[in-house]
Amino acid sequence: MKKEVTISEAQELVDHWIKTVGVRYFNELTNTAILMEEVGELARIMARKYGEQSFKESDKDVNMADEMADILWVLICLANQTGVDLTEALQKNFDKKNIRDKDRHKGNKKLQ
Repeated sequence: MKKEVTISEAQELVDHWIKTVGVRYFNELTNTAILMEEVGELARIMARKYGEQSFKESDKDVNMADEMADILWVLICLANQTGVDLTEALQKNFDKKNIRDKDRHKGNKKLQ
């Protein structure tokens, strides 16, 4: 069985890989552009798998999980570069949503 990786451990693992294999981080602007590119690749898969577009021959071997992992990787790179602790940021985001959206979605007739 594979060991689960916490968000904090993932940040450390990515940082170690970048510094030992990847030589250095791309700058923040480059990584932001790469993140948008990776999100676009996932969007392409989603549009074909769940939307109305059909797969092209060149789309045959696409892997949705791999594209999501690419997005996570680059997001972790950006967090590391900008000093963001993603574990702390995610917890604060949950706290925000639990206050702001406590009853919002339960009262949304569109979600019933």
